[in-house]
Amino acid sequence: MKLLVTGGAGYVGSVVAAQLVEEGHEVTVLDDLSTGHEDAVPDGARFVRGSITDAGGVLRDGVDAVLHFAARSLVGESVEKPGLYWSHNLGGTLALLEAMRQAGVGRIVFSSTAATYGEPERTPIQETDPTRPGNPYGASKLAVDTALTAFAGLYGLAAVSLRYFNVAGAYGRYRERHAVETHLIPNVLKVALGERESVSVFGTDYPTPDGTCVRDYIHVADLARAHLLALDACAEGVHRIYNLGSGSGFSVKEVLDVCREVTGHPIPAEVGPRRPGDPAVLVASSEKIKRELGWKPDHTALHTIVADAWAGCQKPESERGL
Repeated sequence: MKLLVTGGAGYVGSVVAAQLVEEGHEVTVLDDLSTGHEDAVPDGARFVRGSITDAGGVLRDGVDAVLHFAARSLVGESVEKPGLYWSHNLGGTLALLEAMRQAGVGRIVFSSTAATYGEPERTPIQETDPTRPGNPYGASKLAVDTALTAFAGLYGLAAVSLRYFNVAGAYGRYRERHAVETHLIPNVLKVALGERESVSVFGTDYPTPDGTCVRDYIHVADLARAHLLALDACAEGVHRIYNLGSGSGFSVKEVLDVCREVTGHPIPAEVGPRRPGDPAVLVASSEKIKRELGWKPDHTALHTIVADAWAGCQKPESERGL
């Protein structure tokens, strides 16, 4: 198939693009490089530098489906600059959907987020649970999901949204490499690399087994494979939503202990008070996608996820990708 991957020079997008190339698809990556890196575009993929609002030209060249990753994704920034998130995440996606409609491209897989649920009433979170995002990032992604449902009903769009929390690990030369890093595992590994002195732990008095927050982690290779399965599951006039997660999660202390074991570094941690609004547990259920699409993660052990991320950090900068 001829596929367009928006945001394909970013962390998750580049891994999906790489897997698509490996599967023999003809892949075009569209990315403005505002947060991505050109050296993360897989060999064998065509690269077009531009915004998702410029997608019309690529779509008119002939595309069978779109995998959409281009988005602003920092929660804190979304609170400080909500207009940026609404204009980029929602406005940009609406422009993409309209360009798809005009070009006759009828399939899309959307990289959404479990932040659409906000603070959950129960865990693991299921797709039928209420969506009450607590920040503009999650709200803008939820608005895109609403738009996809509307386009499916009005124009017969075939759409799948995948909602997940924390992605980690590496896939060959592709790893996390953000200018502003907010994720726990790469920040912990930065201590072992000598790029920061310590890592902060916010709260040790949560109602969890060891008192620290529990979060969901999914290996980037497993996440990417779910996108490929979702592409095959697109059905005309239907918008499907699937969660992706571990079902149980790992605590901050567990992550620290495993990172210390993998790197052989003591990784000092500074303990501070809870951050306002941090739930004790955020974990998603993947039972629906396992049941309906046959997805099964292959890299569920935290040690494997961390070891892959650490291996990616050890490669020369020219070989790392994103």
